[in-house]
Amino acid sequence: MTMTSGMMTPGGLALAAQAAPGPSGFALFLPLILIMVIFYFLMIMPQQRRQKKIAAMLQELKNGDKVITNSGIYGTIVGLEGDTVQLRIAEQVKIKISRNAIGGLQVEPKES
Repeated sequence: MTMTSGMMTPGGLALAAQAAPGPSGFALFLPLILIMVIFYFLMIMPQQRRQKKIAAMLQELKNGDKVITNSGIYGTIVGLEGDTVQLRIAEQVKIKISRNAIGGLQVEPKES
């Protein structure tokens, strides 16, 4: 038997596979860890900042603030009661909505 025919046997392949060292376990997970870190900085962290800004805005609401609801209704706050807000949307028309339904403050138009 020649040397090359001995390598073709299943035992010979096992010896060849054991001889070549593979990357360590940490090196295998390094690309995955890197992707997770990039994902955190590009997706999760900005979303957390946005949520904190919205929570702060909702806590600082006061009577007279002009707001826009998540459904697109424009109005002025005329009453605050815990988790609810009374919103005037037209003359003599008031609605009671959840504080969480407020999407943001109305932007004042810039006069030039």
